[in-house]
Order: sequence, then structure tokens, then C-alpha cells
Amino acid sequence: MITLSPDYRPSEDEEFMNEQQLAYFRQKLLHWRMDLLKEAGETLASLSEGGIREADLTDRATVETDRAFELRTRDRARKLIIKIDMALARIEDGSYGYCEETGEPIGLQRLEARPIATLSLEAQERHERHEKIYRDD
Repeated sequence: MITLSPDYRPSEDEEFMNEQQLAYFRQKLLHWRMDLLKEAGETLASLSEGGIREADLTDRATVETDRAFELRTRDRARKLIIKIDMALARIEDGSYGYCEETGEPIGLQRLEARPIATLSLEAQERHERHEKIYRDD
């Protein structure tokens, strides 16, 4: 297990996806996952506190809308946790940081911004153009 200094940031001057970079992204993904699980626990606790007690129909509708929005947010978080777990698995199997389409490095800036990325910026743009052309509207 590698110990990272608190101010460590991956650099283009290093070998791509060396042990320090992998440890950095593993730590980043694990913290992100932990934060999402903590938020989900808080949501579950607030939703299990009881039913809607507002007598006014408008207030009740507002509470129901807020709960529906929170549940949609938690569903997105659940899907994100799955992607985080997949990224952690890629770290373990040695494929993390490389485009699944081209095999080229994804790039540190992209991984810093979106640590669950599986495509290089160029491959992602091609994918989005293809989707735009062939999507059903």
C-alpha cells in the first residue's frame, strides 16, 4: 500500500498510471463512494421518519415533490456508485486510465475531472456525435 502526501497531485511528468497515480485515484474514488453512501443513509433516515403530516394540500404536494426529487437524486447516486465500483475494479485489473475503445491513455485532466471516465475525450466526443446522429427523436 502506497502512502500519498496530502498535497500529491498526478503530474504529466510522471509515468502514466504509476503506483502513486493509481493510489491517488483509488483514494479519490473511495472517498467519493463513501460520501455518496453517507448521503444515501441520511436520505433513508429522513424518509423513514414517518408519513406526510401536512394538512394543506399545497404543502403536502410540495413535500411529495421534494421526496420524489430526493429519490431520483439517490437513484442517480446508486448508478454512480456502480460506476465507481467498476472504476475501482479497473484499477485492480490494470486497465484504469486507458480508453476502453482505443486503449490510449485517457489523460490526467479528464480523470481528475471525471475519475469514472472510460473513454478518452476524443472517443467520448465521437460517441456523443454518433448518439446525436442516430438517436430516436
